Amino acid sequence: MSRRYAPVAVLALLATAGANATDEDADGAKAYSHGLVELKRQNTGRGTPGETTKGNLKFDYFPPEGVVSLLRLELPFPDEKTTFRGGDPDFGDDKIRMGFRAIDVSGRPVTSFVELTFPTANPASLGTGKYQFSAGVKTAFRLSPGSVSFGSPAESFSTQLQQVFSFAGDPARKDINQTKFELEWRDTWAAGHYAKATAKPVVDWVGGGQTGAVLELEGGWVLDPQWTLAIMAGHLLWGEGVPSTYKTRAEIKVVWHY
Repeated sequence: MSRRYAPVAVLALLATAGANATDEDADGAKAYSHGLVELKRQNTGRGTPGETTKGNLKFDYFPPEGVVSLLRLELPFPDEKTTFRGGDPDFGDDKIRMGFRAIDVSGRPVTSFVELTFPTANPASLGTGKYQFSAGVKTAFRLSPGSVSFGSPAESFSTQLQQVFSFAGDPARKDINQTKFELEWRDTWAAGHYAKATAKPVVDWVGGGQTGAVLELEGGWVLDPQWTLAIMAGHLLWGEGVPSTYKTRAEIKVVWHY
């Protein structure tokens, strides 16, 4: 079996665990019980490895019971030119993720996940050349409803912490050891439309603890109960050149819930 399709086989084995639940990661429309398919296009200026101009295809599946709440396969297709304008797409480093149902921690629900990244990029220069393992936790806080003049949207704030490190792969490529944070404020309207702002700081331990961060602003519209369209703009806050950051980004994505 080729490296490129190894993650697909792993996900197929994981998927035997179950079949349907609520979507904790989906934005916008009311999630259908089984999962979603997301197609995304990102144009990125002055990005670091893994954060360049690319297309991205994501499959999420939500088991109905048990401790596992999410099974994900993510297939990136980075452009051959690592510029904002991009070029012809190639293969990137594939990822699989397993998410777990919320547990109570001091009276607050906390979800968690583990993720594997495979060095499947072809050509190899479009990926990191490393196998990576990461684990993360996330919790959310419900806020008071937003302004009546904006339709009184439901407001929330969430925080996520993720640790990523490489453990095998090309010894000539740079090791990876990063701590990532996501701080997200979100408004969600009754129809499912949403707006959110997300700050994404990162600490690069391989780089001596240097830090960087980007800010992303996103809006999503529910086209019908199964389809959501979203656009996003992102920009560097600080730390140009720090892994997992970029200078500018424009993104459009469509999500199909099934």
